[in-house]
Amino acid sequence: MIVAGFGFRTGAAPSSLRDAFEVVRADCVSEITALAAPADKAQPLAPLAAELGVLLVAVAPEMLERMPTATVSPASLAARRTGSVAEAAALAAAGPGARLLIARCVSSDRMATCAIAQGIST
Repeated sequence: MIVAGFGFRTGAAPSSLRDAFEVVRADCVSEITALAAPADKAQPLAPLAAELGVLLVAVAPEMLERMPTATVSPASLAARRTGSVAEAAALAAAGPGARLLIARCVSSDRMATCAIAQGIST
């Protein structure tokens, strides 16, 4: 499973989410099979997941906190107790033993981030 994980500000527009996604997708050689975000913020990703025909995974807060991340954002630490919401969401949704393929990339308007993780069964 290849998962694109997202972190984003509450006011992020769909264009911000798509922009962050397109940045990481350009560097990903594998096909994305799911999108993931914190459970309380997954709904804004539903249109993009439907458009792409992929699964949408809502990640529980405690799962985000358990994931080691490659990058550390003070804002993510303060808001979600994880270094990168995008990286943590991707890793959690990809399952135990997942590895980060692409660290978080930021949308051009700085409202959203996206990262890619690969599950071990892929």
